[in-house]
Amino acid sequence: MTKMKAAIRRNYGSPDQIRIESLERPVPEDNEVLIKVHATTVSRTDCANLTAKPFIMRFFLGLRKPRKIILGNDFAGEVAATGKNVDSFSIGDKVFGFNDMGSESQAEYLTTSIENVFRVPDQTDLKQAAASLEGAHYAYSFIQRTELRAGQNILINGATGGIGSALLQFVRPYDVRITATCNTRNIELIRSLGAGRIYDYTKEDFNKDPDHYDYIFDTVGKSTFGKCRPLLKEKGVYMSSELGPYFQNVYYPLLKSMSDKKVIFPIPYHKNRSAPYITDHLQKGTFRPVIDREFPLEELSRAYEYVLTGQKTGNVVIKI
Repeated sequence: MTKMKAAIRRNYGSPDQIRIESLERPVPEDNEVLIKVHATTVSRTDCANLTAKPFIMRFFLGLRKPRKIILGNDFAGEVAATGKNVDSFSIGDKVFGFNDMGSESQAEYLTTSIENVFRVPDQTDLKQAAASLEGAHYAYSFIQRTELRAGQNILINGATGGIGSALLQFVRPYDVRITATCNTRNIELIRSLGAGRIYDYTKEDFNKDPDHYDYIFDTVGKSTFGKCRPLLKEKGVYMSSELGPYFQNVYYPLLKSMSDKKVIFPIPYHKNRSAPYITDHLQKGTFRPVIDREFPLEELSRAYEYVLTGQKTGNVVIKI
């Protein structure tokens, strides 16, 4: 069998569990494609898959040990082989995709169902493509649960993350007034992406803002509905990409609210809905993923250590 390099871990834990080993190259099943990976990323989802934190991740990944030993969710590369039932892709096609339950993409090759694979727009390079899907996919889920109108007031908490930086670009065409939070070094970046007002969270607490908002998007889960509620207008909406303390962001939407202010938990749509939206923005030039740093596969542990600090800006790309 042909061999490939892959980043693996056989137990949950810290980045020092990660090893680069030589494994057998996978063979695509009938409805799968084999992809030669050129680039992948390390995201918060990857870190949750590595550490199995929160504990609920184990119910999806394997209770005692991970069912998939190869790490990675996002990928971009080219089709190297196709299953016998695949006629929508050909060898050499440039493709990208992701699976938040694990694509095993931090390797030289991967196999995956064609439902996880999409064509890369002509003007998008493979590093950009790898950084374009997961965060933007969740940002799309935020957008689709809003009724944005010109002149509305919105706040994006965590505007420099993979989700927040994509969401910031996606809301610009709606002609809304955008307030965003970031640290000092990213103020100019966030301004260039469309934020009108910016809170430097190292110096200011946005919860003391005298303004009121139609939507507050907490893309990093570092606030709560309780803290943000005073900032919401009547009929204002708080959304978070995280479960929240004691899973409150999941069950609050099920409770009858004491006021018109409410919580929406943006359960992600299927990738077949978000990918065309993201691809369209890439083609139009209205979305460009923010790339913070690049690491080779051999330095993957360092990439995870960096992302686990919570200080990344946009996306961290791994070159294969």
